[in-house]
Amino acid sequence: MKHPRTPRLARLLLWLAVGYLVLPIDLIPDCLPGIGHLDDLILVPALILLALKLVPPDVVAQCRARAKEQEHAARRPRTGETL
Repeated sequence: MKHPRTPRLARLLLWLAVGYLVLPIDLIPDCLPGIGHLDDLILVPALILLALKLVPPDVVAQCRARAKEQEHAARRPRTGETL
């Protein structure tokens, strides 16, 4: 979401997905057994996938590479530390 070339619509869709998870408003109330969480399982991934389709592939590749670098850096032992 922070990359400058991410389209506004993609950012909006991602914020909607996060907001839908965080806010207590649901299309189908969670208290209904079996189907209460169905809207969360369908709507949120659909919003994320749609947002990813709107982002240029090279931006997605850059962000994934950066995330991998940060993950590897977090796993490396610091100077003077042992595993």
